[in-house]
Amino acid sequence: MAFILASASPRRIELLGQIGRQPDAIIPADIDETPQLAESPKALVSRLALAKANVVAESHGRDIILAADTVVACGRRILPKPKNEQEAKRYLTLLSGRRHRVYGGIAVVTPHGARVRSVMTQVTFKRLSPAEIGSYLASEEWRDKAGAYAIQGRAASFVKQINGSYSNVVGLCLYVTEAMLAGSLGPVLNADD
Repeated sequence: MAFILASASPRRIELLGQIGRQPDAIIPADIDETPQLAESPKALVSRLALAKANVVAESHGRDIILAADTVVACGRRILPKPKNEQEAKRYLTLLSGRRHRVYGGIAVVTPHGARVRSVMTQVTFKRLSPAEIGSYLASEEWRDKAGAYAIQGRAASFVKQINGSYSNVVGLCLYVTEAMLAGSLGPVLNADD
């Protein structure tokens, strides 16, 4: 069985490398990521991760598929990847001086079934000045990032406090991922496979 990552995220590839889990193939799944009416962030990330894994499993049903999704939520509001700089500015202004939640959904699909887990990390930003927001926007680091920031980059200086998995905020909770792949959260994959 091949180990396939259903994501083209360079962050997820790097994170898997940190724990010695190199995918045999990287096959991004193209799905509609629109939240359903009244869908919670936790339900959304779990649904999206499983949908991505299932799309790839349709053509690789004999392999082990790992998929993930990340959602940033502030209050009841979900902050997806911003479409443009103005939207990124709104997100950063909203997150300034506040605590928010980062939800990670992880799905592993094998010929024997599927497992889905979600992880939540709380992140508190310091109060950001207009100059700090402007400088961050100019860096363009916000592009293709849920919530318009990358904790592993310049935005690390915005983080006043974090409660939970740091790697979850980057894009993949390594503890839960390894546990799922190793089978300690249910028989999915033996370490020797």
